[in-house]
Amino acid sequence: MPTPPLEPRPGTPRWLLRIVVVTALVGVGAGIGGAVVYLGLHTLQHLAFGYSEGTFYEGLLEAPPANRVIALAVAGVIGGVGWWGLRAWGRRSPANAVVSVEQAVDGRRMPAVATLANAALQIVIVGLGASIGREVAPREIAALWADWLTRKAGVTARERRILVACGAGAGLAAVYSVPLGGAVFAVEILLAELSFATVLPAFAVSAVGALVARLVVPVNPLYVMPQVKLTPSILVFSVIAGPLFGFAAVAFVRLARYAQARRPTSWGIVIVMPLVFTAVGVASLWLPGILGNGRALGQLSLAASLPVLIILVTTVVKTGATVATIGAGAAGGTLTPSLAIGAGLGLATGSLWAELWPGSALPGFALLGAAAFLAVSMRAPLTGLVLVIEFTNQGPQLLAPLMLCIAGAVVVGYLLERQGVTGVA
Repeated sequence: MPTPPLEPRPGTPRWLLRIVVVTALVGVGAGIGGAVVYLGLHTLQHLAFGYSEGTFYEGLLEAPPANRVIALAVAGVIGGVGWWGLRAWGRRSPANAVVSVEQAVDGRRMPAVATLANAALQIVIVGLGASIGREVAPREIAALWADWLTRKAGVTARERRILVACGAGAGLAAVYSVPLGGAVFAVEILLAELSFATVLPAFAVSAVGALVARLVVPVNPLYVMPQVKLTPSILVFSVIAGPLFGFAAVAFVRLARYAQARRPTSWGIVIVMPLVFTAVGVASLWLPGILGNGRALGQLSLAASLPVLIILVTTVVKTGATVATIGAGAAGGTLTPSLAIGAGLGLATGSLWAELWPGSALPGFALLGAAAFLAVSMRAPLTGLVLVIEFTNQGPQLLAPLMLCIAGAVVVGYLLERQGVTGVA
């Protein structure tokens, strides 16, 4: 019997070469996956609402209002039937059940067909206007690629765990063009380990993924807003409002978890999802900003481009629409919905504060709310801070109030979790 080849030992040139090649390929795959998600999403949006230029929100306003209801109803039917079939298949054949990114990082093998089908359904419903985040799909596709590649390459279990997490972070980096945010997401949330062994591959994989996706994904900031200057008013507001945003974010997380725990588990999803999605479509006849993954509401809030009362009402309805979408059985993320809700609350509370202490630009308050709310909902202060900065291309002037606001919000989330009121994640 032939002797099996010896595996390269850590620290040897052969081992280093293999790790470098696998790391680079994980990043390339994540970038391609992110680019595919971006193209698929935007193609569906343009087809559904009949616009060729401008933002999703501008396309909604230009399209006949009935298109919103029709698109959401179609999304509900496709999502309901698709997830019913996918989850029924997983129950009959556990090896084909959908495996989350977190489970893959912990060592579970991701089934290719189920993972790609789950990601495709997310892209379809978000592209048609469903009120849920799009960021889970590129993370799942990238993690699937990293899982397969690392198993084929024969790396150690620890190396595979790190590269799968880095691949998922790179998927996020690719679809939003946020290389640092994707790396920090992998290290802080998926790995929860700050070391050379995690930071270096996270940086490399996210950088490669973002660079590859740049062939398709625009490199301009996701949200356009003026550069906000630091003022004493904003600084004091960040200290006072941080805990308030923390309470609001904890409430949102509890609602989302409550809804997810009670979502249909069998054929009921075929009925519930179309009804819920159609209701959201009807509500969008008056408030189009509730549709999509949250970018529309986030942009309106961060630019303060509508009256504050309208944005506040849209924020409340968007919260209900997102929770209802989760409760209807849809898979997806809450990253951009959380940012949008936080920005809307920040703008509303900031407008009241500006009456007491004028002189600060309203978008600055929206930015503080977005960062604090996102940090608590993700349970990741560093990721929340970095993502908001990369999303908006804000300079260092607001770093201090952003950090203070996030700290106050996260402390509230932590204390509530310790007291057993909720488990923020």
